[in-house]
Amino acid sequence: MSYQALYRVWRPQTFGDIVGQEAVAHTLQNAVKTGKMSHAYLFTGPRGTGKTSAAKIVSKAINCPNQVDGEPCNQCEICKAINAGSLSDVIEIDAASNNGVDEMRDIRENVRYAPTEAAYKVYIIDEVHMLSTGAFNALLKTLEEPPANVLFILATTEIHKIPATIISRTQRFDFKRISHQDIEKRMAYILEQDDIQYEDGALAVIARAANGGMRDALSLLDQVISFSEGTISLETSRQVTGVLSEEELIHYTKALSDGDATVALADLHKLLDSGQEAARFVEEQLIFVRDLLIAKEIGGGTDAIGSLTQRYDTAFYALAKEIDLELLYQMMDVFKETQAEIRFTVQPSIYLEVATVQLCQKGGASKASMAPAGNTASNNAAPVAHELPTHISQVIADLQEQVATLSSQLQNGSGQAAKPATNNKPMKRSNSTGFTPNLTKIFQVLNQATKKDLNDVSSLWEELVVSLPGMQAAMLKATFPAAASPTAFVVRFDYEVLCKKVDDDEELRRQVEQMLSNRLGHPTKMYYLTSDQWQEARQTYVKAMKNGGLGDLVGDGAGAVADKGSATDAEAFSQNSDAINDAMLADGLEDEEARMRQDQVDQAVSLFGKENVTIVDD
Repeated sequence: MSYQALYRVWRPQTFGDIVGQEAVAHTLQNAVKTGKMSHAYLFTGPRGTGKTSAAKIVSKAINCPNQVDGEPCNQCEICKAINAGSLSDVIEIDAASNNGVDEMRDIRENVRYAPTEAAYKVYIIDEVHMLSTGAFNALLKTLEEPPANVLFILATTEIHKIPATIISRTQRFDFKRISHQDIEKRMAYILEQDDIQYEDGALAVIARAANGGMRDALSLLDQVISFSEGTISLETSRQVTGVLSEEELIHYTKALSDGDATVALADLHKLLDSGQEAARFVEEQLIFVRDLLIAKEIGGGTDAIGSLTQRYDTAFYALAKEIDLELLYQMMDVFKETQAEIRFTVQPSIYLEVATVQLCQKGGASKASMAPAGNTASNNAAPVAHELPTHISQVIADLQEQVATLSSQLQNGSGQAAKPATNNKPMKRSNSTGFTPNLTKIFQVLNQATKKDLNDVSSLWEELVVSLPGMQAAMLKATFPAAASPTAFVVRFDYEVLCKKVDDDEELRRQVEQMLSNRLGHPTKMYYLTSDQWQEARQTYVKAMKNGGLGDLVGDGAGAVADKGSATDAEAFSQNSDAINDAMLADGLEDEEARMRQDQVDQAVSLFGKENVTIVDD
């Protein structure tokens, strides 16, 4: 084939050609220029952001005899051979199809031989996260101490699958998603070079659909050029990419705001019947609602236009001005939940219909609350009818939890109902951050906890935290697995403010659960609380198990205990005591009195010396 795809023709050939990764490109160029290259690099980031292209540029720059200021000349025989993929000293390996131990052993054997043509032998391992555990272990020693003339460049889109031992032996560079503006400018430059005309807004549609990937953008541009007849039109770009038009987005969102479920559902069905993908529709709505939020807060000035994902007409700014801010936040929440739900269903239209009706109800209530103060009764009725159920349900939930706690305390007291306030101190329900743990689920985990499950989670936890991005890793830094069952685990936090942040970050929790489930080989759920709350929960659970009040703590999820019928909780406790003690004591949280006594012993030993201290157990 004589024709080459645009992303191949316009692949970056120098550091200056790399779009949207200025910090990475500048750092690598300076390292080449000053001769301070590391022996191993790890490039991580979304697909199509320039990882493999940067790796090839690095391999050319360090081997090019004519490089100037760290840039390869692309004219010498070595540069041309690397561009053509024919230089034997630059080895590209696809880890997806070469992920075994034997392949890594071959590398370990071959690195000992000096390069034949170039100054450095470069190994570029793409999709390195696909390597097996044995392959990673085979690569470790070579990666840590390769010969002086060997360079490793690892590229991956899933950094969380890379072992911490590999990450620590490399210099890590994070490639970010490329902005819409940078993608649009690059496409405009390419079209100008090829003398292809385009309409205003057509490239913005393609840039949005590419979702931060330059390769995806150029592939879509290739399709649009093939579909178009001469000039690239806005409508052609929308048809190829599946991006909704501004009129469709405004009409549907306006119906939600007005509470008109009939119109909103008709718009939804029309789009789905025309071939619009459900996942793409939800993504478009999230972006559009985000733009409405920005426009409502900043207005229609230059600052807003620069922050929006595309250029909008006056109808968009009119809608942003009149729509209720609280409704926009509700739309973000509902569409985000719907986006997560439709990933695992074969009938996504049902979830979209439910979300549409739900938002129409919220929009109608919002409209009623914003109506002019002409009919006071009707103005007050709508918001109360809309808001009261949520408030009442929260109060009822709080009361039910309090009743369950008191009932448990009365049963545990064995006839000492007059002393619960002094002998059985109530559990803390919240702290200064407003965080309340899910105690029912935590007690259910403790009821099924085993030492094996806890050891499995603990052995993976530190490596899992290290593999997370910087901010997420920091949030989970001071955390410790406290208990684990075959289906869930409990994490305790040293700092309640971090516990609250994780509680607010649903995406982080879902990612941790997914990563741990993959490594354990079975699904698992994460529950969490502070160290102080863990101490109290632990003590409450042990007392309940010993006194037969476990059913009030774990409710319907009592597991084996709830299924025993006439069997007592005390019998279940005796049968499961080893597993419970393992889970409760494995993390080193001893009884409070024992811990205080040990602190006193440690202080005495530090003052007088171990040989001068005698411990008498009275």
